[in-house]
Amino acid sequence: MTQRSLTSRKREVPADFDIVADSYDVLVKRNPGYLDHLVKSAERLELADGGTGLRILDLCCGTGLSTEALSSTYPNATIVGLDASSGMLDLAKAKSYDADVTFVLGDAMDPAAAGIDGTFDAILMAYGIRNMPDPDACLQKLLEILKPGAPVVFHEYSVKDSTRSRTTWDFVAWLIIIPNGLVTARHTRIYRYLWRSVRDFDGVRAFENRLAKHGFIGIRTLPMTGWQHNIVHSFCARRRTTEPS
Repeated sequence: MTQRSLTSRKREVPADFDIVADSYDVLVKRNPGYLDHLVKSAERLELADGGTGLRILDLCCGTGLSTEALSSTYPNATIVGLDASSGMLDLAKAKSYDADVTFVLGDAMDPAAAGIDGTFDAILMAYGIRNMPDPDACLQKLLEILKPGAPVVFHEYSVKDSTRSRTTWDFVAWLIIIPNGLVTARHTRIYRYLWRSVRDFDGVRAFENRLAKHGFIGIRTLPMTGWQHNIVHSFCARRRTTEPS
């Protein structure tokens, strides 16, 4: 698949998620550590006092699993979940949360265009930046809605820097994820795309450099445990407190 065709393929991802929405939670919950790792990335936002008085954006919230992680970690916050798949959002809306949560259907490439007003005290984007047709444009939009000095965590795969990580990912994708996608959803298109998109995404250093290029500061990459070690990461950063003159 060429880079141009992969970029075009990314625009079809929300429709593919609509197809597998009803079985999505069943599949991912078979993944050891999946839910715990979402909580870990939520915790790495490092918000005080359970998020009291804070507004958090859960970008690409899917069926609400990342929303549950944020809500349990910051029960005193106000959380807005945004996703481009109506099928995934329907499932997210049906769940209960500790925090005050609302959901919006919209494109993560331009959250403001979805009707989300104002700025946020923190953003969690789980398994989302890799799916953006133009990640640089997306990062610029996030800077516009993130308060000065506020944190963002990108919970994301990155295997390009490590032969061992790529080999492990290939094994898990083709022998576990894709076959289980066939069993649970009778549909493997989105999971085959998942394999390819993870392989194509930035290496850790490249994504850190991409964040720095757009003006994020305090950039650090923290690992996960289990088979996801050196495969899934928390990319942590902040918006500048003041813009450079």
